[in-house]
Amino acid sequence: MIKMYGIPNCDTVKKARHYLEDKGIAYEFIDFKRTPPTETDLLRWKTSFGGWPLNKNGPTFRKVKDEFEELSDDEVPEFVIANTSMIKRPILEQNGQVLAIGFDEVAYAKVV
Repeated sequence: MIKMYGIPNCDTVKKARHYLEDKGIAYEFIDFKRTPPTETDLLRWKTSFGGWPLNKNGPTFRKVKDEFEELSDDEVPEFVIANTSMIKRPILEQNGQVLAIGFDEVAYAKVV
């Protein structure tokens, strides 16, 4: 089963959800606000993304940017878990493998 991690009121997440629903693709939605990611999730996403999967253009990241930049790599997961709105979204996974981070219709068409 495909899992989509995100925040329900995010416009990008809404587009991704509509895409999957329009294609008749079943998925489980995990709301970051209700079920924050674990450190293991973040490390898996970091490996797939090539760095911490952060939305550096979003208002949450801009608000905490200075504080974030002073963190050691070991401190980042706890900080991100406390500030889940800074995570790039949605994150699409299947069987523990990241299929996509963010939403791009062309990229989704290739993986789902």
